[in-house]
Amino acid sequence: MGSVTRRAGVGDCDAVLSLWETCGLTRPWNDASADFRRAMDGATSDVLCLERDGNLVATIMVGDDGHRGWVYYLGVLPDRRREGLGRIMMEAAERWLRERNAPKIQLMVRDDNEQAIGFYKALGYDVQPVVTIGRRLD
Repeated sequence: MGSVTRRAGVGDCDAVLSLWETCGLTRPWNDASADFRRAMDGATSDVLCLERDGNLVATIMVGDDGHRGWVYYLGVLPDRRREGLGRIMMEAAERWLRERNAPKIQLMVRDDNEQAIGFYKALGYDVQPVVTIGRRLD
């Protein structure tokens, strides 16, 4: 089985958005297409893709805000879960951030998403005692 992890290009937008939809990662109040475009246009962000046998099976968005690294949109096609692809994508994000000397990696998970929290804990991530505070600017 041939696997390739690579940076997404602008031409990958439709396939990436479709995967995010299929994985339940999108929300009506967030413009996933705009998120993809911002990541592609940014000098400190990327969307990484994992292909198996020429088919997109997983993605992750990664960025460096100058203080720490962040990941978003980790998605693995439902019929490809439990094959270690999420771990491969997190390793790719960590590599991407290490190459840019980011000292830390962080991500946000909804507090009721027990499955995702368990996944990240199994990878050695800790739930941190912080509160996320935000405000929409659009």
